[in-house]
This record gives sequence, C-alpha cells and structure tokens, in this order.
Amino acid sequence: MNNLIEFLKQEGVSAQLVEEVRHYSEEHTVDEALKKRIPVPHFHYYGNKVWEEALAVLLCGRNLLLAGEKATGKNVLAQNLAAVFERPAWDISFHVNMDAAALIGSDTFRDGRVTFRPGPVYCCAQSGGFGILDEINMARNEALAVLHSVLDFRRVIDVPGYDRIEVADDTRFIATMNYNYAGTRELNEALASRFVVIQMPPLAKEDLERLLKDQFPSLVTKYNKQFALLFNELQKKCENGELTEKALDLRGLIDAISLIKKGIPIRDALDLGITNKIFDSYEKELIRDVIASRFPLKLHNTEVFE
Repeated sequence: MNNLIEFLKQEGVSAQLVEEVRHYSEEHTVDEALKKRIPVPHFHYYGNKVWEEALAVLLCGRNLLLAGEKATGKNVLAQNLAAVFERPAWDISFHVNMDAAALIGSDTFRDGRVTFRPGPVYCCAQSGGFGILDEINMARNEALAVLHSVLDFRRVIDVPGYDRIEVADDTRFIATMNYNYAGTRELNEALASRFVVIQMPPLAKEDLERLLKDQFPSLVTKYNKQFALLFNELQKKCENGELTEKALDLRGLIDAISLIKKGIPIRDALDLGITNKIFDSYEKELIRDVIASRFPLKLHNTEVFE
C-alpha cells in the first residue's frame, strides 16, 4: 500500500485525495483471514486524471463502472484501487450462463443437512470488500437484476428462504465492460444508473514506455520506445479499421518481450505473442510488416537488453 501511495504522489494525484485514501484504509481495518484477498498488483495504472476520478467516486461511497476499448487498463485499475484502499477483493467474471445463485449463493448439502453456500457478492457485501465485476455486460439482464438492491441506496441482499443482510458500509463494486467483445450486450439501463462511469482513455505511448520500464528494467531505452511505437501503430490501425481489435494485445506484447529476454528471436517472439493470435492471413502480413519496420531481421536479443 505504501508503494502505491508513493506511486500516486509521483503521478501527481491530488494530495488531498491521497490523504483521504490513507485515512480510509487506516479506519477500515480488514480481518486477518481476509488479508490474503487484498490484491498485490503486477502492473501500475498510469493516468492521474482517471486515478483522481476513480478515487473520488469510491471515497464518496459510490460504485464504479470502467468502460473502454481493449487494452485500456480496466482490470489493472480495478486491482490497483482495491490494493490502494487495502480492501479484500472478489473477482467475479461474467458469462451468458451466470445466474442469481452464482452471484448470491445457493443451497448445498453438508454434514447431513442442507446449508446455504454464499456466493461472491454475498461474501463481498458482508466483509466490506471490493467486488470486481468483470465484463458485466456479458451476463443476462435477468441475472444482474439481483444486484439492484445491493448497488443502490437500499444496500441490502434478500436471500430467498434465508435472511436479509445489510451491505457493509465499506463495500464497493467496480465493474468493467467493453462493448466490442463477442457476446456482449447493452447494459440494462436500471443497472447502469447505479454506477458512476469512467470512459477509459487509450494507453498513451509515454505511459506504455513507463509500464515496460517497470516490467523490464534492463530493456534498452531505444527498444523500449520501439515496442511502444509498435503497439501505438497497431492501435492506430485498429482505430482506422485496417486491423481488428484482436491485433491490439498488450498482454501479448509483454509476453513477447519476456520470450525475447529468454532468447527467442525477436520476430518469432512477437509472432508468438501477437501475430499468431490472428487467423486472417491479410492481417497477419500487415502486422508482420509493422514489426519488420521496427525491428531489423538481424537484430539480436542481446542488443535489446542491457
């Protein structure tokens, strides 16, 4: 948490907001058994404007919806927020077969009798955790309707056949969504109104350079910039309709750089991390052309890392 607080200060995030977050985490302690649920982010989210908006929303006691295109850092920010507030997190991934029982809980048979097995939303609500609702617009609206009373002013869960529980004051829900993924749908208007929405901006080249420097400290500055420019060029081609969004894979780029560090030839590594995930031959060749313009064929791995 201290590392994240220092990071926020370096990012130029409002000192008042940073201090409020510090007070919040000191005042809202976490049970020892739940501390293992506090995330330890693998990446930092870069962008002080989005940080300030997100911190303000959560400090005001509201729920947050992070909407944006692929590779804008929605899940990274959600994990960072749970970590900086020092709250246990429940990751809830949505799909078309998700139902109310999977969210709230259901009956199960244990020790010779029927008992209630709480779901992630129930556990999060009782424990004052942060519920990260991943790709919320992939679930059926009728399943999400059970969240209405949790997310609005009532802050309660009525469990059929059991008790009515109050949602803990420090419970927050952070949802993510991308309209362009296969299987997504329009978010139910009643549900959308229960969130404050941040439209996530595309990852800037300078921020990607910083992220890559964090992950690969020995990466030569010249090639750090080339990897960032490669991603930026693919991003622009996706925006212009020359490539589909499948080509925009930040995780794939990071995987490729890891493979390069292990000795896999540069172009082969970028094929493994990015190009081979595309099944259209024209797009593959276009991506390889972009890669070839940035990384000469004879470039050796030892030149990329110090």
